[in-house]
Amino acid sequence: MAEITAAAVKGLREKTGAGMMECKAALTEAHGDEEKAIEILRKRGLASAKKKEGRIAAEGIVGSYIHMGGKVGVLVEVNCETDFVARGENFHAFVKDVAMHICAAEPRYVSKEDVPADVLDKEREIAREQALTDEKNKNKPAQVIDKIVEGRVSKFYAEVCLLEQPFIKDQSITMSDLLKQQIATIRENIRIRRFVRFKMGEGIEKKKDDFAAEVAAALEK
Repeated sequence: MAEITAAAVKGLREKTGAGMMECKAALTEAHGDEEKAIEILRKRGLASAKKKEGRIAAEGIVGSYIHMGGKVGVLVEVNCETDFVARGENFHAFVKDVAMHICAAEPRYVSKEDVPADVLDKEREIAREQALTDEKNKNKPAQVIDKIVEGRVSKFYAEVCLLEQPFIKDQSITMSDLLKQQIATIRENIRIRRFVRFKMGEGIEKKKDDFAAEVAAALEK
């Protein structure tokens, strides 16, 4: 059996956020294989998170992130169970990561459940139309088309829902995975409740200069 060194435990802890004893146990179970140990910790983190999902999270903070010299900004509310956790460095670092991710990835909703029914219906309609007009699908049965549509809807979720997106700092996990890891580490329920993303000038109709028209007008004078 491979020797479990302090450096290996420390490295695993830095990657997963799990406790030292949990990391050592996972590495021992994985016979020193870090990737397998990470998988073990994620599975245990998922189980730990599931137990806490029903608990009320009414404390927390509103975090912020400003980028590009004030051109893009994010406010995000993240809830936890106690004020003690809300004041902790780990929780603040997590909230900052969430805000930074929102700034970079531009999600529109927190979770799949937040996507309005009419928006989802429209995406399914577009996906079905695309599938039916694709020559490759010409002779495919209806159930295959349905699977293609649902696959494209899943891709849509991954593009617009925060919890379905790959984490910008580690593309091997989703934001949902990151949240579950944090719940397992802090041992409290955590909820990303809402966010707003501002981009300088977004939604403002900017004046479009028509140089040719300006020249013509000048010649008429």
